[in-house]
Amino acid sequence: MAPLIEPAVLKGFRDFLPPAEIIRRGMVGKIEAVFQAFGFVPIDTPAIEYAEILLGKGGGETEKQIYRFTDNGGRDVALRFDLTVPFARFIALHQGEITLPFKRYHIAKVWRGENTQRGRYREFTQCDFDIVGSFSPAADFEILLLIRNTFRSLGAEVSVRINHRGLFNRFLAHIGASDKSVDILRAVDKTAKVGREETTQTLARLAGSAGAEKILEFTAAGSGFEETLDRMIRLSGGPSPESERLETLYRYMTDMGAGAAFALDPSITRGLDYYTGVVFETFLAGLPGIGSVCSGGRYDNLAGLYSKTQIPGVGASIGLDRLVAALESLGKFPPQTAYAHTAIACVKLEHTGRCQALAEKIRAAGVPCEVFLEETGEKNLVKQFILAEKKGIKWLIIPSGDPLNDPLILRDLGARKNLEGLSIEAIGAAVRE
Repeated sequence: MAPLIEPAVLKGFRDFLPPAEIIRRGMVGKIEAVFQAFGFVPIDTPAIEYAEILLGKGGGETEKQIYRFTDNGGRDVALRFDLTVPFARFIALHQGEITLPFKRYHIAKVWRGENTQRGRYREFTQCDFDIVGSFSPAADFEILLLIRNTFRSLGAEVSVRINHRGLFNRFLAHIGASDKSVDILRAVDKTAKVGREETTQTLARLAGSAGAEKILEFTAAGSGFEETLDRMIRLSGGPSPESERLETLYRYMTDMGAGAAFALDPSITRGLDYYTGVVFETFLAGLPGIGSVCSGGRYDNLAGLYSKTQIPGVGASIGLDRLVAALESLGKFPPQTAYAHTAIACVKLEHTGRCQALAEKIRAAGVPCEVFLEETGEKNLVKQFILAEKKGIKWLIIPSGDPLNDPLILRDLGARKNLEGLSIEAIGAAVRE
């Protein structure tokens, strides 16, 4: 006999048992419903792409984390590390088949070979939503509103912090540090992870002590959106198209009465190179320490890597796994619910066909229903009560004779009581009620 292979899962990867997966899919369903309510449509792309496609603009950090290998055909390929870069390739390839502006969402797994921690894994699910084909600040604002509404649908209050990469770059040029802009942006982006002291030292090496002080002044938090923006304008050399866009977004927010959900935060820079305009990160009220649960921004030149046509874009991504961990910590984790919240007891195995016919009628009445498969007999129904409760099922239908023609018993497992002598129609009405 061959030796048994020890069952194991790679570090940073996970199995999901039904209770967890039911919750995850329920959350995805709510997220999709909000996306669709805003007119966004779904797409999908391959999990594996040519490595040059994914690494065209990712930067050094991405290259360290990407799962890259040579396939059996000798091709240099990699697993996608996010859904944004494949989307840029998708747009360049299919731009003649879609209508711009194009609003898409994509919910799928991605892979990164990074250090694991609570809410951060090597295989995880992202929920991306983007608008391409529009330079308008209205597109930026709609993405911000979509973030707010999505988290509201999940019962979570958030603070969305926004900034403008172009205004930050204008400031760096104003102080003579534009040649180090990429490194400075990444250093500022890591402030929450490494702390202010280490960030100050890094900035001093990049821009000198005086430059570091100016950068820290520019990125400091303000007392409000307008006060912070005034300071950013002053430190960057005066009004600019970038500051005007932030002013426009703030006007949209106040006109809609949605200003409380958004804050201007000059320290938000986003580490990836492809962002060129407004950027944003989202933090859960009551649990900011877990980090951003939704981030993104404007990337007007990303599709240009694969196409001569410049196609502007703006979008964001929700990290589903980090969000699940955060909601659990906040006690907002939704309770497990069974897909089939009604079941039919297997009193006599010979009645299986008629029980399945009964289940069809129950389902046709709009009530999910499953049929138990193992016979226990009328005198030993407790085993089926226990099975139903373990599965999260609330209602158990017990045939008293012929499942299709004789009156039925409906047991409320939570209340531990029976409703007897019911018809199929009465059962459907009772369960729906």
